[in-house]
Amino acid sequence: MKKFNLVKEIISVDKPAMMAAVNGGKPFGIAMNGAIHYPPYDARSCYLFQGSVTRPAPSALMPTQPKGLAELLGGNMQVVEVEDRILIKAARNWQEIIGYNVRHADYDDTTGDGVAEFTDKELEEIGWQATEFGINYRELVELIEAQCEGTLFCIENEGENYHFSGMGFIDDMACARKQCFDYCATKIETLLKEDESYHGAVLSDDEEEALAFFGVTVPDNAVE
Repeated sequence: MKKFNLVKEIISVDKPAMMAAVNGGKPFGIAMNGAIHYPPYDARSCYLFQGSVTRPAPSALMPTQPKGLAELLGGNMQVVEVEDRILIKAARNWQEIIGYNVRHADYDDTTGDGVAEFTDKELEEIGWQATEFGINYRELVELIEAQCEGTLFCIENEGENYHFSGMGFIDDMACARKQCFDYCATKIETLLKEDESYHGAVLSDDEEEALAFFGVTVPDNAVE
């Protein structure tokens, strides 16, 4: 997976496209690749901004100062205009950015609880069945991030108070399913053969169900 570390990335946006969106008075989104999107938003894209920009109405009694782009986008953005480009650093807006993206992430690791589930039903079934033999979601997530195509959207900044491990967006779900299934089947088979605590033991109904799910045959010298 590609890692998109919000602390280190500077997003470059086409200035005419940005100004058209800001002045259009309609909702728009700024994707992590700098593209401007309009609703309905592409569920496979990551966004650093979604919403509409409202300029204060002019008043003769209380003249308003024109707002800069950073303020119009919420105040937590760092914005620099360079010729026909607008450069944005959005790390300080990370809490809002989680909200824009977490609804369509394939897994969420932005809380202290770690990864609790996969949104894909087939992948979630693999993860759920694997827990019967001590294989946790973090183990599977690390496998996916190493072996499959996609984007890990994260904040990593040593020494800072804010940090989240990431949201995963998997491009090739078939790869993720196969990698996780094969990994779990192999690890469970090895566990039954080599872990003496299983030798002569009686498996629970849930463990039997997991074996059937992964197609693992109980070795002769292992459990009863």
